[in-house]
Amino acid sequence: MTVPRARVVTLNAALGSLDYRVPTGMTLQPGSVVVAPLGPRQLIGVAWDPERLPAKEVGDNRLRPLIAALDVPPIPAPLRRLCEWTADYYLSPLAAVLRMVLPSSAALDGPRQLIEYAPTGQPPERLTPQREKALTAIAGRQGTVRELASAAGVSDAVMRGLVHAGALGRVLVDADRPLPQPHPDHAPPDLTGEQREAATSLARGVGKGFDPVLLDGVTGSGKTEVYFEAVAEALRQHRQVLVLLPEIALTEPFLKRFEARFGCAPVAWHSDLRSSQRRRAWRGIAHGEAKVVVGARSALFLPYPELGLIVVDEAHEPSFKQEDGVHYHARDVAVMRAMFEDIPIVLSSATPAIESRHMVEVGRYREVTLAHRFAGASMPEMRAIDLTRDPPPRGRWLAPSLVAEIETNLERGEQSLLFLNRRGFAPLTLCRHCGHRFQCPNCTAWMVEHRLMHRLACHHCGHVMPPPSACPECGEEDSLVPCGPGVERIADEVAELFPEARTSIVTSDTIWSPARAAEFVSAMEAGEIDIVVGTQLVTKGYHFPNLTLVGVVDADLGLAGGDLRAAERSFQQIQQVGGRAGRGDKPGRVLVQSHDPQAPVIAALISGDAAGFYAAETEARREAAMPPFGRLAAIVVSAEAAVEAEDVARRIGHAVPSVDDMAVFGPAPAPLAMLRGRHRQRLLVHAARALDVQDVIREWLAGVEWSSKVQVSVDVDPYSFL
Repeated sequence: MTVPRARVVTLNAALGSLDYRVPTGMTLQPGSVVVAPLGPRQLIGVAWDPERLPAKEVGDNRLRPLIAALDVPPIPAPLRRLCEWTADYYLSPLAAVLRMVLPSSAALDGPRQLIEYAPTGQPPERLTPQREKALTAIAGRQGTVRELASAAGVSDAVMRGLVHAGALGRVLVDADRPLPQPHPDHAPPDLTGEQREAATSLARGVGKGFDPVLLDGVTGSGKTEVYFEAVAEALRQHRQVLVLLPEIALTEPFLKRFEARFGCAPVAWHSDLRSSQRRRAWRGIAHGEAKVVVGARSALFLPYPELGLIVVDEAHEPSFKQEDGVHYHARDVAVMRAMFEDIPIVLSSATPAIESRHMVEVGRYREVTLAHRFAGASMPEMRAIDLTRDPPPRGRWLAPSLVAEIETNLERGEQSLLFLNRRGFAPLTLCRHCGHRFQCPNCTAWMVEHRLMHRLACHHCGHVMPPPSACPECGEEDSLVPCGPGVERIADEVAELFPEARTSIVTSDTIWSPARAAEFVSAMEAGEIDIVVGTQLVTKGYHFPNLTLVGVVDADLGLAGGDLRAAERSFQQIQQVGGRAGRGDKPGRVLVQSHDPQAPVIAALISGDAAGFYAAETEARREAAMPPFGRLAAIVVSAEAAVEAEDVARRIGHAVPSVDDMAVFGPAPAPLAMLRGRHRQRLLVHAARALDVQDVIREWLAGVEWSSKVQVSVDVDPYSFL
């Protein structure tokens, strides 16, 4: 008699798929989440379609029985196909992809209870203004300490103080209590004719199968309100919706806009969630109860059983590309998930990537455009400041003409934004006596001075050190000088020029969570900030009607280096940050500081010739057979010992197969030759679009052996060339 068996993919990437015996009384289907034995250990895994995965033949008498089938819905078939495709395309173990499907072990447990708090009606003996504010805000509410603190706009410590004072009492609740349900007709927007036409076009595609759409709208055109109508249609059809955002800092402003439209916040998914919140969200998603999910790229792999629509907001953003682990691009994988689910997907952007534009040109995506700003707002006036003719005073970074415009804005009571995509105070610190430069001990990168936090930091590995009082090389006291500006240095200059102005620095160092982003948004909307100094974090998603001036401190910064997307990325960033200006009824101005205003990128921005810029960039890519007209893949070899990395890279280089329409460059030391204490060698594969480069690389690397001390990773369609 044949023993019933299951083919299981565990979350251990080294194991591959394994066969197990299904015990009597256990019911399984492909996608069931199981507990499997391996030696003395117990591993979480997923029962897979046996015909789709190879496994070592094991006799029935040698099969070990599965321990348990967990009480969670099975992983849907379209998601299993997506996992297989992602593993195959990005040359990653299936288990590594599956870990993104099952990221929360707590979510796999049975029913749980958690502790929440509610007002007891008993006032605390010491009623501080913060406590009074909190009690007023949460009257009639119940939630965790974090949830109540967020609702009241106070710190967690204030809420814990109210618990200790007896003003808040404990309440035991079901951890999987019902999630609030958005209503598609809660507050329909008043759309313009152009917006209504676009919204109707998007909503019409819901429920009609796979339909990839590029929503191309200028900054301030109301793209979010337009795709919300497609979200509403999916809700009417009782389907789930996934909205991907590139930064978790954008989540909080989005949640507020969503709540105003649909009557409640969507379910959020990002790295800032606590374990209990991740459990509640995952189980709500897996049971189909979470109707709308907004999150970072990892939300793409969650098990939605009734997915009806995917939206990728700011779809051009490079942060959708995962740079470690599975090197996937969330925009591209989202399109594949929509195809496997047979549903529409909307890629929303004011500056679409060349890859997305090309898909429209060849007819694979349809395009919906919004050419005008909402409510009659005009696009901002953009002009260049030639720093060779209008240079800042020595030791400063803002040109006199930009300073004059900021002063004018302050007099008018309007807000200004200064953009520099460089965190910290200065990118390099050196000794004026001996020339010593502070370099990270783990990476080939300079230590960046962060004066606000009184430290030098490596932005690649996170190594930090206090700024020394003397040069470690020559011992000279007070000889260290910062070189170049970061946002903190620009903020210092602003404080010197405009001591009465209220300034805010907005970077990932200051806005590290949705809650911090919400505080910043509230302060801007309340007019409590006059001048914002920020990095790329402020280039997208924010809407401040009183912000009328944007100054780009160094437009040349992103044009250096060998990145094939450098010009495109600079154009997108400056266009996006410029789009923050003049979004209300007041006109906006954008001043772009550059040492070369005639450079094609700067000239296209000033003239407003986006079509000409993209046409020239696309043609240059076509001539060089670069993406989307060719294929790239990076092979990075790393080891703690430089000689080991060099040896393996050399042997991989010697084993390059002879394949038509494929060239391999390297091996050579990577531009970032050491990262996190590991020496790095790099090979770059350039191939024709039609070549199945994954199969070539898979077979090529299979013929080379290396020790466990050496890591070899493959990045298909790389965005980082470091």
